[in-house]
Order: sequence, then structure tokens, then C-alpha cells
Amino acid sequence: MRDFSLSDVWLIVEAARWTLALSLIALLGGGIGGLIVALCRTCDNTALRTLARSFILLFQGTPLLLQLFLIFFGLPVMGLDVSPWIAAGMALVLNTSAFFGEIWRGCIEAVPQGQTEASKALNLSYVNRFRYVILPQAFRIAVAPTVGFMVQIIKGTSLTAIIGFAELTRTAQVVNNATFAPMEVFGLVAVIYFFLCWPLSRWADHLEARLKLSGR
Repeated sequence: MRDFSLSDVWLIVEAARWTLALSLIALLGGGIGGLIVALCRTCDNTALRTLARSFILLFQGTPLLLQLFLIFFGLPVMGLDVSPWIAAGMALVLNTSAFFGEIWRGCIEAVPQGQTEASKALNLSYVNRFRYVILPQAFRIAVAPTVGFMVQIIKGTSLTAIIGFAELTRTAQVVNNATFAPMEVFGLVAVIYFFLCWPLSRWADHLEARLKLSGR
């Protein structure tokens, strides 16, 4: 056992970049996947709607930790070796896609029905209706809940410590095992998570307030 030092502080602070990198992967990948899921949930094709709904139920109805285990420990059983990086990224992208898909489905359906009827009256195709009429309005509604969910993505990355991914929480565990200073180590981690998440929470509240004002 050794003393908790400034070098340990710096090691933990540096590990936050991997938390941010993983969050960015989840945000970008989950954003693309979520848009596909949301469009499938709101399309006229019954099979696609059913498939998208099943995907959402699966990933919203099971813990993210279980999804990490199934990918990290399950895929090698099937002959596909994955690193903690790949497993963490896959699990977070799939999980985020499910939540974004449902959030954005609600935002699409929140667009007044009259807008869809007007676009049909103009003889716009399905693709053009969504591209020029529905999605721009749904995007405005979706900004606040999307930013709010980004906080959950950042906090969710801490679960990847279980499979050995060296993000903020995992690095803190390693430092704590060497220094046996849990108050200093995990107190610092809590402060870092707070400063990562608090601005996003405030931004989400600000965007939601602006949306309410503009809707009056």
C-alpha cells in the first residue's frame, strides 16, 4: 500500500478522456441507430414497426450490465473475440439506440397531425414528408430530451469497468486498490462525474424552458 498522491489524481483525471470518448461513440452510433429505429417505429410497414418495437423492448427491458456481459462473454463463446473497447462500444450503442429511438419516436408523433396531412395534400412522397416537414419540427422538440439523456450515457459508461475497460471508474478502482484511500479516490471521481454531467443537465433544463416559452 502507498499514499494517495498527485500522480494518482492526474491518472484519474486523464482517465476521464476515455469516459468522454466512449460517451461520444455511444452518442454518435446510438444517434444513427436511434434515428433508424424511430423511423421504423413511425413508418407504414407493419413488419418494420414490429421489429423496431421488439428491439426497444429488448434493450430497454434488460439491464445495461447484462448487455455488456452478453457481448463481452457471450460473443467469444460463438467464436468472436472482442476487446473491452469493442464490447463497451457495442453495448452502449445498442442501448442508446433503443432509448433514442423511443424518445425520437415520441417527438415525431408530437408533430401536429395537420402537418402530415398538409404534406400529403402537396403530394410529397414519404421520404420528402419526413425530410422537409416532419423531421425539422421533431428535431426542435427532441433537442432537450436528447441532451438530457446524454447525462445517462456518461453515467452508464461507469458500468464498463466490470468488463475491465479502463475508463474513469475502473481507473479509480485500480488506484484505490493500490492506495486504499476510498474517500479521496472515489470522492474525486464523484466530482469529475458531477462536472461532466451538471452542465448538460443545466443545458437540457434551459432548452426545455426555451421550448415551453416558444410554444406559448
